[in-house]
Amino acid sequence: MTRLNKVRRVLIYTLLLNITVAAGKVFYGYSIDSISMLSDGFHSFFDGASNVIGLFGIWIASQPPDKDHPYGHRKYETLSTIAIAVLIFAAGIVILREAFARMQSAHTIEVTFASFIVMGITLMVNIGVMKYETRKGRELKSDFLIADAMHTKADIYISLSVVISLIAAKAGFPEVDIIAAFIITVFIAKMGFEILKSAAEVLTDSSRINPEEIKTVAMNIEGVKDCHGIRTRGNEDCINIDLHLQVDPDQKIKDAHKLAHTVEAAIKKAFPSVADVITHIEPFNKNRLK
Repeated sequence: MTRLNKVRRVLIYTLLLNITVAAGKVFYGYSIDSISMLSDGFHSFFDGASNVIGLFGIWIASQPPDKDHPYGHRKYETLSTIAIAVLIFAAGIVILREAFARMQSAHTIEVTFASFIVMGITLMVNIGVMKYETRKGRELKSDFLIADAMHTKADIYISLSVVISLIAAKAGFPEVDIIAAFIITVFIAKMGFEILKSAAEVLTDSSRINPEEIKTVAMNIEGVKDCHGIRTRGNEDCINIDLHLQVDPDQKIKDAHKLAHTVEAAIKKAFPSVADVITHIEPFNKNRLK
């Protein structure tokens, strides 16, 4: 099974769990008139929507290179994380609007023991999903799974704020429910910006590996006189490198070409996430080192 197929399977599992959790929160939040629980439920539905977007993005990312995309379609996985951020911000706006509307009129929350059971169960499910996605995201080096795990982690904190608001409502302070909704919005916004930042680093070709570490590997290969102009880009599971190697000016082209392949193989062995290394051979110039 390919890496992207494994990512797809993880997303299907989490989609089913997110829908179940969201349905429970929305149904019960509506029945007891709790804006924080209802908001948390809608946020969980957005989790499910993000899984669907992820499945679509992973499908496109798995397509082989073609005439229009000679480097492949891997960045579509990163684009999918931006779609998640947009959905997250949209959820925050909906929650804010509802919170402001509730501030205009008094409301009561019917808190029962069942309320805490619902939140306790959903919390345990979210913790399980977060740990599972984080582990798989690191194992498969998937930007999307790691972003989605961050999303679920925020859900856990949000759900804890809902529990606090339910306790406050039970104690006779229902206004805490509205405050909790504002806190939820802050968490949502922070999470959205973190996901955007991570995606931007890939799409704007931010450096992925310290050039000095790559140079150290190259310089350990016999025949390499110098290594410079090292550039890296890509996402965590698919890094592209280009660099300049200086070799003996009298070396035959055939031997220099073989040396370049040796360096490329050494770099890929040292950094398993490297998918491609482009090497430019130059004659060694002592004056350049001065």
